Amino acid sequence: MKSLQPVRDYLRWWRDPRATLLGGVLAGAEENSRKREQAALHFIDEAKSLPISPEPAQNWAVLQLMLGAAPDVVMREFTLGTGKLPAMLLFTDNMAKRTEVTAMLDSMMVRLRDEQFPTGAEPLEQYLKERSITGADVTPVKNLSDVTTKLLTGDVVLMAKGLQVAFRMPATGFEHRTPEEPAAEPVVRGPKEGFVETGAVNIALVRRRLHDPRLRVESFTIGKRSNTPVTMVYLAGVAWPEMVDEVRRRLKRINIDGVIESGYIEELIEDAPGSPFPLVKSTERPDVVAGELLEGRVAIITDGTPHALVVPTTFTSGMQASEDYYQKWPMASFTRMLRYLFLVVALLGPASFIAVTTYHQEMLPTQLLLSIMSAREGVPFPAMVEALMMEIAFEALREAGVRLPKPVGQAVSIVGALVIGEAAVQAGLVSPILVIVVAVTGIASFVIPMFPLALALRLLRFPMIILAGSFGFYGITLGLIAISIHLASLRSFGVPYMAPTMPATPTDFKDLFIRVPWWALVNRPKFMPVMNRKRQEPERNKPAPPDEQ
Repeated sequence: MKSLQPVRDYLRWWRDPRATLLGGVLAGAEENSRKREQAALHFIDEAKSLPISPEPAQNWAVLQLMLGAAPDVVMREFTLGTGKLPAMLLFTDNMAKRTEVTAMLDSMMVRLRDEQFPTGAEPLEQYLKERSITGADVTPVKNLSDVTTKLLTGDVVLMAKGLQVAFRMPATGFEHRTPEEPAAEPVVRGPKEGFVETGAVNIALVRRRLHDPRLRVESFTIGKRSNTPVTMVYLAGVAWPEMVDEVRRRLKRINIDGVIESGYIEELIEDAPGSPFPLVKSTERPDVVAGELLEGRVAIITDGTPHALVVPTTFTSGMQASEDYYQKWPMASFTRMLRYLFLVVALLGPASFIAVTTYHQEMLPTQLLLSIMSAREGVPFPAMVEALMMEIAFEALREAGVRLPKPVGQAVSIVGALVIGEAAVQAGLVSPILVIVVAVTGIASFVIPMFPLALALRLLRFPMIILAGSFGFYGITLGLIAISIHLASLRSFGVPYMAPTMPATPTDFKDLFIRVPWWALVNRPKFMPVMNRKRQEPERNKPAPPDEQ
């Protein structure tokens, strides 16, 4: 067991009342691994108070205790200058790029071989920072808590004898996925790049689309154990300052042990966590984030996930795809109206079929009614039970297709749906027409661009089926009233969720059910609180009459 004597030497140098308490927890830690672990936890709890010792070996011993002698945290000792100044370079293997670490060592050991360093802590610190250390960004670090955080995020830390400060140098170089088109948000026309799991790369992808000095990037660290880097991005002079302050406040308010994916943050900052509707927009596309920033919204980029969050969001935003703004406006408008049509089908398709066939048969033409009755002849279940069975089976097949390996999942989804559907019809458990209704409803849910919104409709489909089976169209009406009241009560960071329809702002209808030409989109949405409402000069962008061209 490695001796803890250098740690005790560090505590004697510290001369603080907390040093006495920490010295007590070291009793018997050499011989007992459990006591050693308990001592490490005490040191981690006090890490923000632990200063950097002028003896690098003592700092390394404390770090080794706190990190459990982690084999991937590497220490390289060397000397600087003619006076042979002892120094130490610390980095985490596979987090820091080895080529950059080697370049730093070569630069300091070779270039400074004949240097004569000044005496005294303050002149030495200034000399090292300004003339000796190579690197684009050198930041002083003054406690061991910051040293461990920098090490575990891929930076390199330099310590030198006689200094009570360390120097952090960025050298992050762990492997990451190259940007490629998001599988969940593909487009025919538009950029084929998507976010990756590295936050710095994602910020660069946004900057590539907005070469504006007003683009603001603020960093946070969320998660007491994960220390996840989270970045807030917005356009100064466009985004409303109070909204930016509110996003900042909610991010700082988060107190959790770890953030593994942006979904953690989404649930912790949204206005109504109990609502099935997404109040925070999630996207993997940097062009979508850039477009939302231009409308005055705020983006949240979380390290470790390709999903960026955008706030505030609205229901209509979930019905808009990025490709709507890349195609010509007539085709984009037609596609958008088609989505709203299939949104109704996705929510009310099975429920309407059940209501008509169970309670309101007089609404159907006689020939169609006879066809439905003959198709349902011999089916032992009521239409509501039959629809619930088919919907649950369809959702199970869809989930199985997602969870299984990709080649197998596709086969299971297609073959399973065909085989089970055909077998159920042949056995007389379900009617063929209901199979068609459920299939069309499933296709309709895939038309909705925003996946979380499609999930909400898939969930609400079940209570609508039960209401239709119990009360017919009266039940569907009650369900729609309840959903409308709920949607009207929702807000996303102060913005009404159903804007611009509730409350109605007619000037924003230009980009609602249809998308007018770009030269007609003069201003940013009126329902969005922004600093600068105007987006373009319409007289310069509007096409000239044919006789003037």
